[in-house]
Amino acid sequence: MTSSDLILYALAIPFVTAILIPLAHRVPNLREAITLVGAGGLFVTVMMILGRVLAGERPSLGPVEVMPRLEIGFNVEPLGMIFACVASTLWVINSIYSIGYMRGNNEPRQTSFYVCFGVSLGATMGIAFSANLFTLFLFYELLTLVTYPLVTHKGNENAMKAGRVYLMLLIGTSMLLLLPAIVWTGFLAGTLDFTPGGILAGNASPALIGVLAFLFVYGIGKAAVMPVHFWLPAAMVAPTPVSALLHAVAVVKAGVFTVTKVVVYIFGIDVLASAGTVDWMLWVSGGTILLASLVALRQDNLKRRLAFSTVSQLSYVVMAAAILAPISLVGAAVHIAAHAVSKITLFFAAGSVYTAAHVTEISQMKGIGRRMPWTMVAFAIGALSMIGVPPTAGFLGKWFILQGAYETEKWIAVGVVILSTGLNAAYFLPIVFSAFFEKERPEHVGEHGDHGEAPLPIVIALTLTAIGTVALFLFPDTLVFLAQSMVDGGAMVEGVPDPDMLADPGGVGSDTAVGTEAAPAEEEAQ
Repeated sequence: MTSSDLILYALAIPFVTAILIPLAHRVPNLREAITLVGAGGLFVTVMMILGRVLAGERPSLGPVEVMPRLEIGFNVEPLGMIFACVASTLWVINSIYSIGYMRGNNEPRQTSFYVCFGVSLGATMGIAFSANLFTLFLFYELLTLVTYPLVTHKGNENAMKAGRVYLMLLIGTSMLLLLPAIVWTGFLAGTLDFTPGGILAGNASPALIGVLAFLFVYGIGKAAVMPVHFWLPAAMVAPTPVSALLHAVAVVKAGVFTVTKVVVYIFGIDVLASAGTVDWMLWVSGGTILLASLVALRQDNLKRRLAFSTVSQLSYVVMAAAILAPISLVGAAVHIAAHAVSKITLFFAAGSVYTAAHVTEISQMKGIGRRMPWTMVAFAIGALSMIGVPPTAGFLGKWFILQGAYETEKWIAVGVVILSTGLNAAYFLPIVFSAFFEKERPEHVGEHGDHGEAPLPIVIALTLTAIGTVALFLFPDTLVFLAQSMVDGGAMVEGVPDPDMLADPGGVGSDTAVGTEAAPAEEEAQ
């Protein structure tokens, strides 16, 4: 099987799954089996691609010319590989979770829910593997459109209002800022291809570099940099599986992934650093981190607190990119994965509490850890990761970001990380303390009865992601190696684990370093 075939399968499997699901809408067990098989098939395919990327290949598919200078093409580079691994792995776990949640809460329109999920994952694969800005833009917009029905799933007035905010901000920023930035970039550089080192060197003045950076950062509304973040808290009216995967992984990660990819492969960190016109990125991302954390402190609704936490955590990635040091960009890529597995654990726990106890407010969760120990231990692990406490994955990204900030003497970034870590602790630790060490309210027992844990699929899913949050800290080699390959072609970055220690998960051994120009096997055969 060629590498091009694997990319095609990774793109096709989610869409085929979405087509097959409605055929089984009258048989829920079969419908959900199709979802699980599709998610499992995508995971296996992405792992096979990962094995080839670690062996030194850069698999590609296409391009197909749509019109002169506009092509649809796919190429697997290290950052896209990280994003694809995160999304495909968590689709499997979220599918297990969704079965327990959707059935446990008797949610309506379950078939359309699973269909939209499938298409969303297909769009996410397209974003992860896009070879140029035009391809990325097409799948980026598809992801917005297909997640709108998920945001408005409940169909009530609040859901429809949230959906309008969602579309207005995401489509508005794309059309008014991102699309002009892409067109302008293509005009200046003569290409839209993602290229190591960027495509704008010698093609734009420092002032123009600053303007283009502004258009990209705010045009990529899914990154939720203030003040274009309102869509994210509004979207929390959706069912928890939507919040968990699409608003902790696919949608928001598509935003910060795109920002990072544009910095590395369109501008190039050397070009941005020499331009000297993008220091504002540090201030707006740092401001978003701190302000969103302060807003999170005031939220009693658990999902809204998690939503503003996400707004804050996403800007760690933007700030890491703005530091413009190779090690901080490693931190950006690592934090994309670490935040995904940690935040999905927190949303899974929130949905578990709602399903078992019908509780949505933090003030109602006193003593709930005694009734739901699996759920709240998982929540505690996710919370510690958001704070950045080892041995959880959240520590890794912050560590690399701090290294980059010290290296480049970006003291504002150092201060933001330190202050925000304290704020993270202030809005997460009281939840954990209250759940385990405060007495349960008598009125809570009277209203919700003597409940225990949520249905088994929910508990299994949140346990798996909690384990993953710790495992990613203990075994980070593959993730860090891919991240460093993104910025330096496989050369060692100081402070990063030795890639020679990596196992070959894809079963493909090679002495070729990741980042070399090794030709795929099928190209050599030709």
